Amino acid sequence: MSVRPETCADSRAGVNYINPRESGMFRSCLRAGGLFVAMLWLAGPAAAEMDARPQMLDVDGVRVSLEFLDSDFTNSSEPLVAWVKRSLSIVAAYYGHFPVSQLRIRVSSTGGGGVRHGTTFGAHGALIRITVGREVTPAELLNDWVLVHEMTHLALPDVGPEHIWLSEGVAVYVEGVARAQAGNRPAVEVWAEQAASMPRGLPQPGDAGLDHTHTWGRTYWGGALFCLLADVQIRQSTRNRVGLQSALRAVARASGGLVSDWPIERVLTVGDAAVGTKVLEELYARSKDTPLATDLPALWQSLGIEPESGTVKLHDDAPLAKIRDAIMRSPVHSTVAGSDRPTP
Repeated sequence: MSVRPETCADSRAGVNYINPRESGMFRSCLRAGGLFVAMLWLAGPAAAEMDARPQMLDVDGVRVSLEFLDSDFTNSSEPLVAWVKRSLSIVAAYYGHFPVSQLRIRVSSTGGGGVRHGTTFGAHGALIRITVGREVTPAELLNDWVLVHEMTHLALPDVGPEHIWLSEGVAVYVEGVARAQAGNRPAVEVWAEQAASMPRGLPQPGDAGLDHTHTWGRTYWGGALFCLLADVQIRQSTRNRVGLQSALRAVARASGGLVSDWPIERVLTVGDAAVGTKVLEELYARSKDTPLATDLPALWQSLGIEPESGTVKLHDDAPLAKIRDAIMRSPVHSTVAGSDRPTP
């Protein structure tokens, strides 16, 4: 593990991730391969500490069992409870509902501050295990992305290790968008991070497509780039009526999330059907086995996103500026027949 969340596998037994902002351990984790996944299974929820007394919370209709495996947090557990509630509400707002009705969260402590790393389990009931610095401050918890990332994993069914780029890409992409929609992070900051980090997801020499190139960059930012391209193309195809968010909501509703095993083709078909396009299926067909070239500077220009000294300047006269803004705006829609159609 590194200072920030860095783990190595994605399976229904446990979804772990390398920090998308740091690439430290990825190669060594890949070398561990199936042995690492097998160890994760054996060391899953049943192997966790069982002596913690949980706090029972009801957040947005979700029954949360919150267990503090350590009680040595400098600022008490109250800011941590607020952090859990806030993160759950952010994810619930993005998906229209939280992916599961019951969730166990086990919090352990380590030296220093900040939120360190997490693991999400689905096979034996939704469980998130997360490590937090015992000197963590309320400000650090307010700005945390790790728990939202972990909770987002609960909304997508297990698509298998060869498609880890979709699991991680969705979590990376949705974290920023969901927090911006909830007012927890400025939209311009999310766009600045994407402009700086999306190039890491571009194919490099020798790339064999997303399903066969499991480097850190392609897994996390390549997956996130797939989501961004899909979001923009869905909105272009529907005249900005709906986007990737509606597709992901439909997948979460139909599958029940990480508790299910779905082939990736089913995920994409259900998502496409929800928005009335073939964008997801066609984008996957073009990128799964071959490197898909993406002109990022042209994409940013069309969206009206101009990188500038570590941040970005947004231009409202750009061709796709309305799509850019719609992505970061929480949709207002009806619930007729379970749809995500915008309310007229």
